[in-house]
Amino acid sequence: MRNRRFVLASRPAAMPEEGNWKLVETAMPGPGEGEILVRTIWLSVDPYMRGRIAAGKGYAKGIEIGAVMGGGGVGEVVRSRHPAFKPGDIVESMAFGWQEYAVLGPAGTRKVDPAHGPIRHALGILGMPGLTAYFALFDIGRPKPGDTVVVSAASGAVGQVVGQLAKMAGCRTVAVAGSEAKLAWCRDELGYDAGVNHRTAGDLPAALAAACPGGIDIYFDNTAGLIADAAMGLVNLGARIVQCGRIAISSQPGPDIGPRFHGQFIATRCRMEGFLIFDHAHRYDEGLRRLGPWVREGKLRYREDIVEGFENTPRALIRVLSGTNFGKQLVKVADEPGR
Repeated sequence: MRNRRFVLASRPAAMPEEGNWKLVETAMPGPGEGEILVRTIWLSVDPYMRGRIAAGKGYAKGIEIGAVMGGGGVGEVVRSRHPAFKPGDIVESMAFGWQEYAVLGPAGTRKVDPAHGPIRHALGILGMPGLTAYFALFDIGRPKPGDTVVVSAASGAVGQVVGQLAKMAGCRTVAVAGSEAKLAWCRDELGYDAGVNHRTAGDLPAALAAACPGGIDIYFDNTAGLIADAAMGLVNLGARIVQCGRIAISSQPGPDIGPRFHGQFIATRCRMEGFLIFDHAHRYDEGLRRLGPWVREGKLRYREDIVEGFENTPRALIRVLSGTNFGKQLVKVADEPGR
């Protein structure tokens, strides 16, 4: 048996192209002592991956040229040399990488119970995006009833959860997205109170100001760039800014040049804090205990964008970085057990 995997062939200077990765075949890996061999079923495709293939230094180690592309996944254990896992178990890990079979250790590998819902949710609403929304909003944003919360990339994997959680907390929510279809879904399905199309707004600061007549108390930033610039001009006294992503500028060549808001920080005494979900790994169970019942009861809605076929994984990442996907981006690599 052979294992197909995508390795990084070159570093993109701007927006990645499919040719930046190479599909190769290798011998089927075998688990060492204390490890498991897992058949990949679902792969998660996320904005952070752009930083992992960049030339510069980031918050985590980048992918080396010729190395398998990193990423999270869900799969079925096919061989185990660890007492806590047995063949047939469904597991989730950030260490799958873009490959059809992965050897995983116990650290960072968790079992997924299919009885709790679709196993792919472990990569979305009940995985990194959902937990990011939960911890970032409540720990950094600290929402209060009546707050105005603006969310960029509001229909994305994290943004769609943030908006709903903010509504639960009694806030007024404003979605920023890149199409009328995405904004309509945010309003009609997720309960956002207002929305701004950043691609067609023309004068984006004016459009956002019209949607936020009372200013902004919490800005949940998944994009950086021009949307963040518009939001920063509207923050209220004591506002909280959650810096969660920078997808709008992740493929931008050269430094990001824009307005400087030092005076705004002084005038409003607002606070801005960066967020990484990995800092909260010790609290995952806490977050899942809160999110799980809300998902099962239908209080949290979630949209997924599924690309079929392992060979299309690079294309899926390009969809995310260009904003053409709608919802959490997943790649279906293989059928689930029993299907």
